[in-house]
Amino acid sequence: MENYSRRGFIGKAVGAVAAVGAIASLTAMKKTWDPLASTKAAGFTTLDMSIYKEGEMAVEKWRGKPIFVLKQTSEMLKTLTAKQKERIVMVGDEGFLINIGICTHLGCIPAYRSQSEDFLCPCHGGMYDHSGDVIKDPPPRGFDIPPFKIDGKKLVLGEEGPEYRKMKNNGITL
Repeated sequence: MENYSRRGFIGKAVGAVAAVGAIASLTAMKKTWDPLASTKAAGFTTLDMSIYKEGEMAVEKWRGKPIFVLKQTSEMLKTLTAKQKERIVMVGDEGFLINIGICTHLGCIPAYRSQSEDFLCPCHGGMYDHSGDVIKDPPPRGFDIPPFKIDGKKLVLGEEGPEYRKMKNNGITL
């Protein structure tokens, strides 16, 4: 017959209670670290690309950031260099500038000037062309392009599609 002492039993009981408490605490902590359902839902924005007019800049919102959407005219597309064409998102046979509308220099919001078809940053005079590429310093790089996926005539922001991955692999966006 084995010797069961009261001290050994109490030690094992306290250890079991502590283990159950630790597991319950870790489960509760994990739940607080998970994003809320509303945050997950705000991660994706679907844009119907058929509603945009050529040459008119529209500002959408994604994750609290302004998204510049500019449907390129045929004249705009003709003036682009090969490097600038890589920044254009093609939905069907139409080209769009789709960018996070925040200056990559200090984070201000540049203004679109429709007469000259460019963006002017009010803080330090940085300029971007109608493809989102830098044409006048100090911005260190062109506008960042948000993750996107093309779904027919719709663009889903927040989801990485093959077109976005290609841009990211080619160093066009971060």
